[in-house]
Amino acid sequence: MKLSTRNIIHGKVVEVKEGAVAAKVKVDIGGGNIITSTITVDAVRDLTLKVGDEVYALVKASSVMIMKE
Repeated sequence: MKLSTRNIIHGKVVEVKEGAVAAKVKVDIGGGNIITSTITVDAVRDLTLKVGDEVYALVKASSVMIMKE
């Protein structure tokens, strides 16, 4: 997959909190650093995200997206 996003950070999901529409996903990127992304609950379910998953945080402007291979 090719993306225009240049800031791609590998990490591990440490927490997923689902709300009614949005979910907060916390990703440990190492060195004691955690990135938190707010994405839709549908996206969490489509990606089947769960604690322990290896993911990539993609940072473009003010957005942080989550990708899982």
